[in-house]
Amino acid sequence: MSRSKAKRKPAGGRLQTFGIFATLVLVAVLIGSLVAGVMKGRSRAALPAAAADSPAVTTAAADAVPAGRVRVQVLNASGRPGLAREATRVLRDRGFDVKEFGNGQGFPPDTSIVLDRVGRIEVARQVADAVGIRRVATRPDSNLYLDATVVLGRDWSEPKDR
Repeated sequence: MSRSKAKRKPAGGRLQTFGIFATLVLVAVLIGSLVAGVMKGRSRAALPAAAADSPAVTTAAADAVPAGRVRVQVLNASGRPGLAREATRVLRDRGFDVKEFGNGQGFPPDTSIVLDRVGRIEVARQVADAVGIRRVATRPDSNLYLDATVVLGRDWSEPKDR
């Protein structure tokens, strides 16, 4: 009898080994996901810094497709009819998701500006480059489900690099 008891392994040993293995796999997946997220964030942050230093909007920057879905609002503060519709077409042609467009009140009618609504200025700069606007400002608004707001003034005209 003592021989048969000595040869048998405890039933909990296999279950315990499987549990340790599953835990190690889960930890490896989580670490891999974290590293991939950090690397993705670094590559996105590197692009806008170079674009911000350039004084003019280049064709390459204007043709750049936005990374991920960028939700935009386009407001015409100039009083010129149809301006918001023109800018909406330009942005949609370049891959931006224009959620709404219309007239903008309470903004200066002379100067165009792109407003960062979520604290991601690099995304607002991409939008500004796409429509040929140089001024970008951060004005977060958690009530808007948007990444950026384009405010068109009398100085805006459709970019010629189309």
